[in-house]
Amino acid sequence: MDFDLNEEQRMWQKAVHDFVAAQVRPKAREVDETSEFNWPAVRKMGPLGLLGMTVPEEYGGSGVDAISAAIAIEELGWGCGSTALAIAAHNGLGCAPIARFGSEEQKKKFLPGVTSGNNRLAALALTEPGAGSDLRGGVRTKAEKAGAEWVINGPKAWITNASIADYIITLVRTDLRGGSHSLSMIIVPTDTPGLTIHPPEKKMGLNGSQTNALTYENVRVPLSYLLGEEGHGLRQTLATLDGGRISIGALAVGLAQAAFERARDYARERQAFGKPIAEQQAIQWMLADAATEINAARLSVRYAAWLKQEGRPFGKEAAMGKLYATEMAERVCRNAIQIHGSYGYSREYEVERIYRDARLMTIGEGTSEIQRLIIARHVLAQE
Repeated sequence: MDFDLNEEQRMWQKAVHDFVAAQVRPKAREVDETSEFNWPAVRKMGPLGLLGMTVPEEYGGSGVDAISAAIAIEELGWGCGSTALAIAAHNGLGCAPIARFGSEEQKKKFLPGVTSGNNRLAALALTEPGAGSDLRGGVRTKAEKAGAEWVINGPKAWITNASIADYIITLVRTDLRGGSHSLSMIIVPTDTPGLTIHPPEKKMGLNGSQTNALTYENVRVPLSYLLGEEGHGLRQTLATLDGGRISIGALAVGLAQAAFERARDYARERQAFGKPIAEQQAIQWMLADAATEINAARLSVRYAAWLKQEGRPFGKEAAMGKLYATEMAERVCRNAIQIHGSYGYSREYEVERIYRDARLMTIGEGTSEIQRLIIARHVLAQE
């Protein structure tokens, strides 16, 4: 199903797919086992346009449409969940806020360096040890003005790309009285004194995408590093997460597609009771369900992407696509292991890794529970 892609989108899909098949997918197992980021492949992504999908061309990006961006993340997810997550976070969380809310000076200063593939990416720090879903009231990291500088203090947790980032956009509380206009986003270069990036977390999956806790201790940056207007951080965050949910939904579709293909191929080859297990109805039904759900999820995610590129409201549809695609991916990956039987539980077979990678998707960028709340608010507000 190609969602009636135009010729340019089809050419883009083929180019990204061929690149992922050659440069990303063959390294997926090694990336998972060594927890080393796939820099050799990522360095080549700059010229291809994969590191600047949300960035206009004048600032070093490729500025592709939202459907093309979703296609690229899906293909990356098909190849390697770790690499896909890092690139999705870089584009949607690290670059997009500056491209959308940043000043001309900020765009020229920060974006060209992270879209080129020269060993540094971008990151966004929202989550804290006591604030994940509750950003409005839970953020404790604060920024105070001192002369011509912001002074930032506080902790962040579970930050993707922090250790490989050139800068980290940081959500901080700039008005200690609280309220919906008490939060702001500030750009913090990772070489700023006082910023500590702690060792990577030991995770269930996605080991090649490092996740770190951060500590800000009297971190000083110029007042001009404020992103957009003071007090607009919550609005900026919510808008950023809407777009990020399309990416995570697309990534989940890619993971599910990879697991489905491996299960289908294994079912054709594996013999039981004198014939391939693909001829057993129980196996056929799992494959049929997987193919159906992947198709439905892909359409849902791309519909949200289409709304985004048309400039129409897409928050509800992004939440729907993210919710359905990520929960679908868990089901498909689970059944892919089931089709493999005991071999599916072995690290020698890729479905084991894909299942572990897929598990985060219902948590990151807003849990499934939060997605249901968002969707419910939208549908209850309708006439």
